[in-house]
Amino acid sequence: MAVNIQYLKGVGPKRASRLRKLNINTVEDLMYFIPRDYDDRSKFKTLRECMIGEKVSLEVEIIGKANILRPRRNLSIIKVPVKDSSHNAYLVWFNQEYLKDKFIVGEKIIVNGKINKVGMEIQIMSPVFEKSGTMDKVGRITPIYSLTEGLTNNEIIKIIDYSIKEYIDQIREFLPQEIINKYDLMDIRGAITNVHFPMNSVLLEKARKRLSFQELLTLQMGLFIIKNRNFTNNKGIRFNKTIEINDFIQKLPFKLTNYSQIKVFKEIEADMENDIQMNRLVQGDVGSGKTIIAVLAMFKAISSGYQAVMMAPTEILASQHFESIRKFFSGYNIRTELLVGSLSPKAKEEILLDLKEGRIDILIGTHAVIQENVEFNRLGLAITDEQHRFGVKQRAILSQKGNNPDVIVMTATPIPRTLALILYGDLDVSIIDELPPGRKEIETYAVGPEMIERINNFIRKQILESRQAYIVCPLIEESETLTVNAAEELYKDFKDNIFKEFKVGLLHGKMKPKEKDLVMEEFKNHKIDILVSTTVIEVGVNVPNSNIMVIYNAERFGLAQLHQLRGRVGRGEHQSYCILINESNNQISRERMRVLQNSTDGFKISEKDLELRGPGEFFGTRQHGLPELKVANLFTDMDILKVAQKEAINIVNQDPNLELEKYRELKKKIQEMFSNLREYSTFN
Repeated sequence: MAVNIQYLKGVGPKRASRLRKLNINTVEDLMYFIPRDYDDRSKFKTLRECMIGEKVSLEVEIIGKANILRPRRNLSIIKVPVKDSSHNAYLVWFNQEYLKDKFIVGEKIIVNGKINKVGMEIQIMSPVFEKSGTMDKVGRITPIYSLTEGLTNNEIIKIIDYSIKEYIDQIREFLPQEIINKYDLMDIRGAITNVHFPMNSVLLEKARKRLSFQELLTLQMGLFIIKNRNFTNNKGIRFNKTIEINDFIQKLPFKLTNYSQIKVFKEIEADMENDIQMNRLVQGDVGSGKTIIAVLAMFKAISSGYQAVMMAPTEILASQHFESIRKFFSGYNIRTELLVGSLSPKAKEEILLDLKEGRIDILIGTHAVIQENVEFNRLGLAITDEQHRFGVKQRAILSQKGNNPDVIVMTATPIPRTLALILYGDLDVSIIDELPPGRKEIETYAVGPEMIERINNFIRKQILESRQAYIVCPLIEESETLTVNAAEELYKDFKDNIFKEFKVGLLHGKMKPKEKDLVMEEFKNHKIDILVSTTVIEVGVNVPNSNIMVIYNAERFGLAQLHQLRGRVGRGEHQSYCILINESNNQISRERMRVLQNSTDGFKISEKDLELRGPGEFFGTRQHGLPELKVANLFTDMDILKVAQKEAINIVNQDPNLELEKYRELKKKIQEMFSNLREYSTFN
């Protein structure tokens, strides 16, 4: 129903341009513009039942004329005496003298406002009011919408009310009746009406359940269909059973963790020995040992006569992988090469030729590995590290470098399993959820800004013992609006004053890639003692000698992000410390810091982060290249999400391409949801 919003009664060109800022272009967009909150004015009380500070609805009688007070210049107070069956009170407004003639003595009205008490006088502050029996503004649940400049909540209410009255019959049901019956769902027209203008909280809950269910089902269905089309239906490589792998594992300088690393590798091994293309996410906390899983999979691919490739988001991370992977394969006849943008044209040319002719077994690099001129002789395994830095499209390009190679994607961002199904719905998920033995726990402290001098003394003591420190700030340069420490300001202060006897470095996202790599290389080689940085180090190089992480304005970061940052230390033999400087006295902020102090389990931390801050701040679905959710909340609607996922699996198993008549409208909705995303442009 693509009726242009401009032509809806009461809108016009000017208001339409404001609505477009809220992504409302059509009447259907308007109907799916879900309230961000509600003001429940449906429950009535008597004055005697009210508490001070409570916002309530009351039926009162006007018992006297409006009185206007002017206590000072530019301030007028209008007071209207009222009563109900239990008490007398005053309706009170500020600077709204035009209201004085609106009230007739003896008339009954219904009001909604906050209760206040001045001396013995009960006051109802700035109430909304209307005649008894009307129930337009009072006596019902009122929607509260996200606004933009030039639009009021009342204007949006009027426009949506009119659009529902005029166009609701044109909204088509797209869920099959059997699904509606199976899950006791409200019909689509009832859901849209009641999510905006519910008569009671029960109907509102039923409307939200229906709209959340359809949104999560549509999203999950789309991802499952993409997975089936792009990957699982593809005939893959059946790799050999590799007996030598056990010998390789025995010779490793450490033992694999039984319940995680061995379990995850067995899942990968089973996939690789199957003739369906593997497409698997390996999700493991910081330092959980994902790289060795990639190494074992590479060994298996090469033992079967194939090549392997690994793509990392930065040159320095690619170089780190190259160094560590080459060490694992020393003593074996396996050639590993690094392909990054900074190589000389001659070196690149040699690598590309050797790769094409099969003389290179493993190629590790940045986006450079997906350039058109990169050709493999026999690519069997494609690995992407730090999956959230790459989109589905880039992963697909890497996969297309071979004839349906097996695909592994790795991430150190711990996301609860059910949410991982949404974010990575086109992948099978493996989780490494235990740390290798011998890793020292990072001591974590949350402190106020008054402790900064003591922290600096502690940093100085550690550096004199030849350790190194990371200092993280949320901003690059001073902001006029936010009083948070800026990396450039702090760097200058450290370099010129506080730590002038040490070598201080600066790293931030606005620097050129080569500059960033140079700074990280210097830090790694201990030419820098203290690195002041923004969050660009969240995914970064391994520096075992750095054992202090100080995070300024820790309240401005997500818990999962703080946990990722903390994971930059604790990689060597020395005891490591993470100090969170929290400048907020807010109770939630303090509770969040306590979570970090008391837990090192990234999955538990991410769940707590979702609970405390909600999914909008935990991760914007946009950054993962997924459609935006308008109704569903990935934390509070977890039960609905599980049901929707189960139903999506049922439907895809029954009708993988949604060719049955009963799924025709649902298929259109899925196409609509994914149509604006470049990464899913092949979805049709």
